[in-house]
Amino acid sequence: QVQLVESGGGLVQAGGSLRLSCAASGRTFSRYIMGWFRQAPGKEREFVAAISWGGGNTYYADSVKGRFTISRDNAKNTVYLQMNSLKPEDTAVYYCAAAGTAFGTARAQQSAYDYWGQGTQVTVSS
Repeated sequence: QVQLVESGGGLVQAGGSLRLSCAASGRTFSRYIMGWFRQAPGKEREFVAAISWGGGNTYYADSVKGRFTISRDNAKNTVYLQMNSLKPEDTAVYYCAAAGTAFGTARAQQSAYDYWGQGTQVTVSS
């Protein structure tokens, strides 16, 4: 079992930055692929970014590539999402998730993720 708790959301102006954190419980954090997803009002949840067990491989949605950076600290059981150059269209509830499968299998596939956090709201004003 893995429990995930996101933090760091808030209100920011367009062009600003935020860093989201996701703290995981359990001693097997390093065995999980970690991903960030988001859901805007009236839209389906979509993939944002994913990172492999050791952090050596990352994968991003085209919409955030070059602006967002995913990282992890296995010693702290935490995964981060640094978001720069934020746009109003980035407004959403952001969720972290953990997948106990291979990176190439999980990545952007929501169905591959076994555990989900409760989400944190990010609002970008224009």
